[in-house]
Amino acid sequence: MTVQRHFDEELSDLKTKLLRMAGQAENQIDQALTALVTRDSALARQVIERDHEINALDVEIDEESIRLLALHQPAARDLRLVTTAMKIATELERISDLAENVCERAIELNEEPQLKPYIDIPMMGNMARMMVKQSIDAFVKDDATLARKVLTDDAYVDNLMEQLFRELLSFMIEDTRTISRAIRLSFIAKYLERMADHATNIAELVVYLVEGKIIRHTTPPGSS
Repeated sequence: MTVQRHFDEELSDLKTKLLRMAGQAENQIDQALTALVTRDSALARQVIERDHEINALDVEIDEESIRLLALHQPAARDLRLVTTAMKIATELERISDLAENVCERAIELNEEPQLKPYIDIPMMGNMARMMVKQSIDAFVKDDATLARKVLTDDAYVDNLMEQLFRELLSFMIEDTRTISRAIRLSFIAKYLERMADHATNIAELVVYLVEGKIIRHTTPPGSS
């Protein structure tokens, strides 16, 4: 086996691990939302307990990437692929942490009556999960166009969060007994908004991988 072929196989293994990590992160989001909406504290605790699996994959991908950099000293696109994989793994680990945070607040909320029907929060969470999936799909397909779509979708989550904050503020003003529940729901909304931000970060990394362009801190098309 040639050195290049061996390196290509190692890169393929690295991508496989990253895809497995992404699938687990998406599942964490999905299960966290389910635990919140169904008021299932047992499921919420399961999500919290599974976070260590994603942490382990993050460390494994990081160590494997460093080894590839040291042994093969890749250049050009291969170098971008390895460094991008490391950064994407970090973003996925943070997304899983936020799913854990959602579950912690859900368990606390379950100790009191439900404040309001959960409509906008699941919408935010499902969009964040879709953004994670699409950003990873863009990575797999080398699709910068799909990655840029993720950037524009972030505004949808931001708008939902602002709408929810206004609604929760009205609850707190009208009845001080709702304050603790409203604050926890506002925390959850912020966690979901940050998940979408991390998906956006992944999409920006994909554009860098495919085009060699760093687009962080730039305004996406169609945004204000």
